[in-house]
Amino acid sequence: MGHFRLLVVGNGISAYGSYLNMVALNVFIYHVTGSALTAGLFMAVRLVTNVLSGFISGRLVSACDRKRLMVGADLTQALALLALLLAPDGARVGLLFGLAVITGFCSTLSQVALRSSVPEIVGAEHRARANGLLVTGRSLAMIAGFASSGLVVAQLGYSTAFALDAATFVISATVLFLLPVRTRAAAEAGAEAASGSAAEQEASSGAAGGFARMLLRTAPLLAVMIAVRAVDGLGSSSHNVALPIYSDSLDPGHPATFISQFWATWAIGNIVAQQLFGRVTKKTGRTPGERAFALGACVMSAAFIVVFAGLPTVPAIIAALVAGMADGFTEIVYISRLQAAPDAQRGRLFGLSASAENTGFGLGMIVSAALLESFSPLQVVAAFHGLAIALCVVLLAVLLRRGGRFTRGEADGAAGGEGVRAASADVSTDMTTDGSVDVSVDLTKDVSADASTAEGRSS
Repeated sequence: MGHFRLLVVGNGISAYGSYLNMVALNVFIYHVTGSALTAGLFMAVRLVTNVLSGFISGRLVSACDRKRLMVGADLTQALALLALLLAPDGARVGLLFGLAVITGFCSTLSQVALRSSVPEIVGAEHRARANGLLVTGRSLAMIAGFASSGLVVAQLGYSTAFALDAATFVISATVLFLLPVRTRAAAEAGAEAASGSAAEQEASSGAAGGFARMLLRTAPLLAVMIAVRAVDGLGSSSHNVALPIYSDSLDPGHPATFISQFWATWAIGNIVAQQLFGRVTKKTGRTPGERAFALGACVMSAAFIVVFAGLPTVPAIIAALVAGMADGFTEIVYISRLQAAPDAQRGRLFGLSASAENTGFGLGMIVSAALLESFSPLQVVAAFHGLAIALCVVLLAVLLRRGGRFTRGEADGAAGGEGVRAASADVSTDMTTDGSVDVSVDLTKDVSADASTAEGRSS
């Protein structure tokens, strides 16, 4: 885990630059053009790029060296920012839209590659702890980036902000390049090369729609979990859009006060949950599963709704703390669950997940903004997060109904999933080396199960 902690530091540094730049770029493009429409188009271009790049990233991560992809993504973003710095004023608007495409694609590619690589870097038994460290690092980076962005831009200017962001990407790429880590599982003994099944051909054909359909057939639980994350994206966009309006209604003279309190408290809760999660999993040797994910998502959405219920400041902040804790918990459980899949399919799973989450968030930004013209923040947030709660209830019902019908396969190897077996419904439950039970699926093989039935993943 020593090398991985250094990787977390490098990733956190680049994340700080990204959050700093998120504020600086959005303000800069409005400052340069004076057009709110142009600023909105810039954000739309980046969101669309994030959605489309998820599918492309999944293919690249499955076919190419992941470490080189991550290093290349960081350096590409650094070079793009350097080009913006050196460009004359007249050419900067066009370059900004090019930068939106580059940063949107590279950030998604880097995220998919890193999440797919975690079980190979630290071992499958340590992936939950490693995911907690990554999310903690990014949460701290978010706090630092958002808190310092206004000061950096106001005191040092846009050029310094862009240069600082470029430097963070260079640092991240350097750290990753120098670390002796393996990001891909060792080749299995010719099993994949010998397989000629139609399912495998469909998975390797590069058709994102074909992979999604195959996932729905062979691993419906994973497909539902990804759908939950997409709907969570809708909910997340609703409270992001509604928060400034709600904060202004609470204190028109100081509209930023509640926003600052909310995000600071949310981030604290996020970090606390990740630390508690790591301690509990280390002590018990068990990783929470699908039921814990669904319950955590319900708590998270309910807490976000309570934040907008018009409560006094203290109860509202407590609700924000709970929302942050549940958000951090569900993210770690979700990422760890997808990482239980075989390495050959992990990249495409995370690529599909990234596209689904970004689609939900982007669509939610548009729809919630339109709805807030006619409805209150509480009504809009309750509708979007209520949809997420309803879907989680369906997932819980399915898990309870199917709990006794899963089969347990052989133990996972340290690399994460070297003996995944499919049940009659193409879903299996794997007992990992850390003692947790993971429902896993082999998207390319149809191997009969040979173990006794289990009660499903414990939460």
